[in-house]
Amino acid sequence: MKDFKQLMQEYYLLYASYVILDRAIPLVDDGLKPVQRRILHVLREMHDGKMHKVANVAGRTMVYHPHGNAAIEEALVNLANKGYLLDTQGNFGNIYTGDPSAAGRYIETRLSPLAIETLFNPALTHTVASYDGRNQEPVFLPAKIPLLLLQGTEGIAVGMSTYILPHNFVELLDAEIAILEGRPYEIKPDFPTGGIMDASHYEKGKGKIRLRVKFDVVDAKTIVIREICHGTTTESLIRSIDEAAKKGKIKIDAIYDYTSDKVEIEIKLPRGVYANDLIDSLYAYTECEVTLTSQMVSIKDNMPWETNVHDILELHVQNLQGYLSKELQIERDGLLESIFEMSLERIFIENRLYKPIENISTNEEIHAVITKGFEPFLFQLSRIPTEKDREKLLNIPIRRISKFDIDKNHNDIFAAQRMLAKIEKDLKDITKYTIKYIEKLLAKYGKDYPRRTQIQAIERLDMKAIETRLIAVNYDVASGFVGTKVSSKETLQCTNFDKLLVFYDDGFYQAISIPEKLYIEREGTKIVHVAVADKKTVINVAYRDPKTRFCYGKKFVIEKFILEKMYRYFEDGMKLVFFSHDQEPSIEMIFALKAKQRVGQQVFAFKDLAVKGVSAKGVRLAPREVQKVIPVAR
Repeated sequence: MKDFKQLMQEYYLLYASYVILDRAIPLVDDGLKPVQRRILHVLREMHDGKMHKVANVAGRTMVYHPHGNAAIEEALVNLANKGYLLDTQGNFGNIYTGDPSAAGRYIETRLSPLAIETLFNPALTHTVASYDGRNQEPVFLPAKIPLLLLQGTEGIAVGMSTYILPHNFVELLDAEIAILEGRPYEIKPDFPTGGIMDASHYEKGKGKIRLRVKFDVVDAKTIVIREICHGTTTESLIRSIDEAAKKGKIKIDAIYDYTSDKVEIEIKLPRGVYANDLIDSLYAYTECEVTLTSQMVSIKDNMPWETNVHDILELHVQNLQGYLSKELQIERDGLLESIFEMSLERIFIENRLYKPIENISTNEEIHAVITKGFEPFLFQLSRIPTEKDREKLLNIPIRRISKFDIDKNHNDIFAAQRMLAKIEKDLKDITKYTIKYIEKLLAKYGKDYPRRTQIQAIERLDMKAIETRLIAVNYDVASGFVGTKVSSKETLQCTNFDKLLVFYDDGFYQAISIPEKLYIEREGTKIVHVAVADKKTVINVAYRDPKTRFCYGKKFVIEKFILEKMYRYFEDGMKLVFFSHDQEPSIEMIFALKAKQRVGQQVFAFKDLAVKGVSAKGVRLAPREVQKVIPVAR
């Protein structure tokens, strides 16, 4: 007996397999998920050239699809909004605003001419029993257009997902012709929402693309967005602009949405802000620019297949040649049978083979006489007549025999033979025939599907440059507070990315982020200097050993630090006597008085010291005890 863990493992694997194969991931052969295929199959069964209520279509689809009508209607609306396979009437929602469609009982649909011409052929369609065994449904449709790449798809299954971007109809078919002719080709995504795209890192569908909105600068104070990015809506775009404005990333005065069947979002700017200055910030902080990463996963041979755009397209070309070849073979077989039947009928009537059977009563004798009568003419036939063929001859009305036109029969056979010769020629060069078929599709439908997304190289934004802004940081010596909201005469001009260095007289220093208001005094110490941590300013210090009274000096630059961590810039136990960030300062050292001392002071210039690391020890500045240090005015 299996334990609970084993049962859960088995059932989970069954569920995962069902979700992957029968719900979320499309089949590579026709580019459709099961629910989409069933909807199209039902619409073909219902097709009479007229519109059908979506609710009615969903109800009929439930015969094949073991889920509720809401999921079917949602899938149908999504399929319709892709714009290739369904004609629609009524409110099917708005791909720009994200508004939902009307209820299924109010909207109507039918198959488009493109779908009827390229998706269906019962002779090429393999079927299986539906979930309840009452009906037959297609395993996949013999799609003659690369639907998987044309429409794109997305789905989340158990442990995997797919996100295939849509491509342009004309470019895909042109690429298929290039494959058949052995020429190089390149295809890029194309979106119904338009926009500007940089696909330099698309990598045949295994990489990513960058999309931007398309806008007009009406005047210095007005920007109008005309096209949006795929995967966004006007509502989400406006929300992202509002949020960026609330965070202080951008400044706008007002935003208006006039979108209907075309996108029109108007942005008004406040005093002091101009359109050309705002554009980069819109790209940086809002959905005016998005990055899309594709995940090329589909089902092939009943298994998940991770591949690229070129492999999918080349597989479709191979399948298309197979479909067209089978159609030609079926047409050829039909013509051969038609020629056989016309020839059989002509021989039967022209040679009056019906005369000997007029006085025969039994069916067996009649068939035997007819069989013997055809023996001299078998060389004119493609095969030996069967009982079914003979039965057809016996059912020819006498009026038709009396009015039989031999010349017309010869002409019909000749026309069929010419068609047969053409089919045989096409079968021998199926590549050329496939190219002609694709060219006919392009001539018929290509004008309806122009490229909507503009391909253009997009320069990467320097986010730090966009975000950088000047701010004033004040330090109040009396209160010990520093920050942007501190009132003081001591002011530092910084950017919002800068850090501050705070030096104390006991030899410690620390780096801090720029605060609004922060108390930085330490008990028992004094702040010597507050500066911007620019990692290039040279600091000059002199300090004295209280025991030996020798004076030491050093020059250093602080290049590395961890925020709010305390560091030393001279040794413990020493006393600071001079601190400067001026270039090449000088000090005068007053020596302690001693007997027979001839020199009482000495000037030292810091330019004579080499710049070292902040942790390096200082250099002794004089071999005598120093009583006092005085800065030398320059």
